Amino acid sequence: MTTLPSQAPPQAELVPAGLLQRYWGDQDTPESRWVNWLVAGLVLCSSAFFVVQTYPISPQVRLGLERLDRLILGLFVVEYLLRWAAAPQKLRYLFSLYSLIDLLAILPFFAGLTDIRFIRLLRWFRILRLLRLVEGKTLFGQVISADTRILLRILFTLFAIVFVYSGLIYQVEHPVNPGAFATFLDAFYFSVVTMTTVGFGDLTPTSELGRLLTVLMILTGVALIPWQVGELIKQLVKSSTSVQWACPGCGLSQHDEDAQFCKHCGTPLYPTD
Repeated sequence: MTTLPSQAPPQAELVPAGLLQRYWGDQDTPESRWVNWLVAGLVLCSSAFFVVQTYPISPQVRLGLERLDRLILGLFVVEYLLRWAAAPQKLRYLFSLYSLIDLLAILPFFAGLTDIRFIRLLRWFRILRLLRLVEGKTLFGQVISADTRILLRILFTLFAIVFVYSGLIYQVEHPVNPGAFATFLDAFYFSVVTMTTVGFGDLTPTSELGRLLTVLMILTGVALIPWQVGELIKQLVKSSTSVQWACPGCGLSQHDEDAQFCKHCGTPLYPTD
């Protein structure tokens, strides 16, 4: 009479968990990078749908874009659940920055069930989900330096915030002031000149919420741009004291002066044999 090994069920349970960690966890694996780039493509598509819908298009095209957006939104909900399942500390993940951004992106999915219209404003926050791509140490599968990572983060942060503010100001002002904020480009132009404190005055919001958003734009521009530039300067000063030596393991070329091992992969930098 044969008996099954007692360790078979735990091994069967470990395989799916490992796949979730590799594809949907926050670890820097080829599978997770592939998933992040796929999600980034969906984010860009959904953002483009929002922009196109601010222009006069045929009802058939508008209906098609709305259906595609619902499909992408449903995929985002599934992806959020998979990332939560792959998280080793699920409660901590729920309150992490990436989880909160993902939650903001999928709340409009539930707004359709409850008809809370103001939640639909949150759809413009989907662009912030691209933060995952500029926070890692690799891009397109290649190791990137700290300088490049800081520069990409600054450029993307500025673009993302301008994009979000443009969407919000358009959503708020277009119904009450369609002459000034007719399309997304009008809102984007207003956001740029407002955040850079140029303020030509040719476009002005009329609603109270629109004026509040304008104040927030100005404060964000005054505080964010100097802070991001300061981060870049700090990183450049730090890089000037670093040693340029290609790691034999991963190819990272920038290391501290007293480093004996690569800070990315742990390979000895100066092998003796």
